[in-house]
Parts: sequence; structure tokens; C-alpha cells
Amino acid sequence: MSSTIEIKVPDIGDFSAVPVIEVLVAVGDRVQKEQSLITLESDKATMEVPSPEAGVVKELKIKVGDELSQGDLVAILETRQAQPEEVAVPKAAAAPAASAPQPPAVKNAGTAAKETPAGADAPAARAAAAAPAVAAEAATAADGALPYASPSVRRYGRELGVDLNNVKGTGKGGRILAEDVTALVKSVMSGKTVATAAPAAAPAAPGFAGLSLPPAHKVDFTKFGKVSTKPLSRIQKISAGHLHRNWVSIPHVTQHDEADITDMEAFRKSQSAEAEKQGFKLTPLVFLIKASVASLKKFPQFNASLDATGENLILKCYFNIGIAVDTSEGLVVPVLRDCDRKGIMELARELADISAVARDQKLKPQDIQGGCFSISSLGGIGGTAFTPIINAPEVAILGVSRSVIRPVWDGKAFQPRLMLPLSLSYDHRVIDGATAARFTRFLASQLEDLRLLTL
Repeated sequence: MSSTIEIKVPDIGDFSAVPVIEVLVAVGDRVQKEQSLITLESDKATMEVPSPEAGVVKELKIKVGDELSQGDLVAILETRQAQPEEVAVPKAAAAPAASAPQPPAVKNAGTAAKETPAGADAPAARAAAAAPAVAAEAATAADGALPYASPSVRRYGRELGVDLNNVKGTGKGGRILAEDVTALVKSVMSGKTVATAAPAAAPAAPGFAGLSLPPAHKVDFTKFGKVSTKPLSRIQKISAGHLHRNWVSIPHVTQHDEADITDMEAFRKSQSAEAEKQGFKLTPLVFLIKASVASLKKFPQFNASLDATGENLILKCYFNIGIAVDTSEGLVVPVLRDCDRKGIMELARELADISAVARDQKLKPQDIQGGCFSISSLGGIGGTAFTPIINAPEVAILGVSRSVIRPVWDGKAFQPRLMLPLSLSYDHRVIDGATAARFTRFLASQLEDLRLLTL
């Protein structure tokens, strides 16, 4: 006898409706304990759902493209040794069952198996059946670039002798699905030509009925000189859609100001040696975090988010600050929690730790969620001002540029003062210009006199 257990999506933090980008097993496969079954991909984080026990996959309840949340059913696992006739699921599936009609996806896979070369065995057919068609903009891989496809689809392509560079991906972001490979093989076997129509206009941006973008220009850059191709990193690909959506759907306005941080910088330097003894650096960024918390308390509409209807403002009673970190793979924004309850030194230590984790590309989903307000600092690089893009669902983000010594009139004479440029981008649906100007001036005053942060 054999027993079965249900495998469900474990705790994945506050994420919900996370898309399935890859199914790593098929019905009838024997899996080991902790072996990954599926891959989920949210903004800047990829998660795998492992099997809690060893056994045989009896049923799969999901497919590529499904959106899952914590507690959703993934598969039914047979945990004891089954009899040979029970395990031979692929053979049983080869013949149509009289009691239950075969699903359309399985029929298509069976048809593909007849029309493809001998290399297209049962596992390949199962891989094709596991990936449903998803309506999305199509994109082909650039010459020299690694095709955007999962390992199972790459294996399927090798089994059929298909160059994935010639396959048009219909998955999210132009991802190549198993059925895209099957479609190409079927078209070649039947003598039909694969459609290579120009890309359609981009879909309308959220909240803007009728707004669409013209298709991108196709340019043969080799006509003008030598070129090379470098694929975008996974983080850059995921961030691209997120940033584009935020820029198009949020009415951005940027308020510029500057803070006199002469006294703050003198205090920071006086405490730097003590911080280094404790194993971390005391940077100006931690003072910006504390000043931002004080400003969010003073102006609560900045510590808020619009609800899904866009008609209500959700005011938050906690203060989690996101810090943009530059990594070799792109920009990520880990979140420091409960910044109102922590001192300068504690925040400095946490900032150093989470930045190191981010640069090592080891951030967990919970490390990048729950932010109230973000800070993007380019002060270590340069610049005088910029326009940071709001990290939705937040309604504002603070940009910081390089501080510079500037002559400032004190009423009697010009004095050399260290001035820090501030750039606050805000959602104009929630915040008006006068309030934004008051926010940046209040924030600057906190930096100019650190004693105010203790009040």
C-alpha cells in the first residue's frame, strides 16, 4: 500500500500571486526529499518549492504561468514504494483512457511526439505539455545572446535538435516555452513558414486606457561598425518592467533642496573610529535614514500607499526604509525594518550587513518587501541632482547626490559649508508640491541640527 501527501506553497513572506516560471518534475517522476519541484519568480527574487518527502509525483496541480500564494496546492506525492503497475504512469498515459477524456495540452504533446524525430521521447513530450501558451509580447533572442528559457526547455530543444535562437518566445518577457519549440518543429515538418511579424505595440499601461507605445525600431547596428552582444542580467530584466510601469503609471514630480551637513559630518567623523572598532563603517546614509523617519512622522501622507482602487490612502504606522544597493547584477532595494526604534550605530551595522548580502546576491524575499520609503544615494559617485523613480507601492523616494563645500552667507560674511543635494520624487496623486517642499525642508533641518532627531 502507498500513502499520499499534499505539497503546498510554503511561507514566502508577504508575496502573493507569484508566477510559476518553471515546472521541474512531471507526473511519474521519483523525487528525493528537498528536491525542487517548481520555480516561482517575483520582483527581484526567485524561489523554489521543495518536496518535503521522497516519493513519486502522483498529480501536478499547477502549470507554468499559474500564479501561486502561500498554501496553494502544488502536487500530490506518493510517499511509499508503489507497485510497478502503479508507477508506470507515462505508459498508461500513452493510451487514451476510456473513463476520462485526454486534456488538450496532452493531445498536442502526443501529436508533437509523432511528428518529431526519435529524440523526442516521453519526457520531452511531458515538458511540452507542462507549459501552456501565455499571451504576451513576442521577442527573439539577439545574435550571440543566451536564449531566454528554462533548463528543461533548453534540454527539450537539444533533444529535438532545435536552435533556441530561432524560436520566438511567447512567455512573459519573451521567455521561450516548451510549446514554442514544439510549434517550430511542427511547422518545419509540415513545410509551413513560421510567422515573423513585427512586434505589436506594447499593452496599455495600468490606469491609462488607450495608452500604448509604438514598436521599438529594429536597427542592424553591424552596418555602422563592429558590435558585441551582452545579455541583461536577471535582475535587470525583472527591474525593467517594474521601473517602466512605475514611470508610466505614476505622475512623478521631483523637488530639489540641499542641507547644510557641516556639523553632521564633523560628528560622524568623531564617531567613525568607534564604529570601526565594532566592525562596520558609520556612513552619512544612516543619518539620512533617521532624518527620513522623523520626516515621515511629521508628514504621514509620505508613509502611505494607494489601495488597489486608487481611491483610498493606506497610512502605515511602521517605519521601514529601503536602501538602493548597487550590485554587479543591477540595482536592488533591501529594507531596514523598524528604523524608528533603532539608534545610529545599530542602523549602521544592519546597513553594512544587508548591503553585503545584497552584493553577494543572497537576498531573501522578505529582505526586499515591506518598505515605506526608499533612499537612493549616489553621493559616493558624484552628480548634483537626479530624478529617482518611485518604488511602488511607495509614494516617494529620496535621491542623494555628492556633498560639496560652498560659500554660504551667515548675515555677516560668507562661510565655507558642506552642502548635501537632495532630490525627492513623489506621487503627485497623493502629495502636492507645497507639501513636498515642506517635507524636504524639514528633512534638511533634521540633518543640519542632529539634536532635533532626539525630540
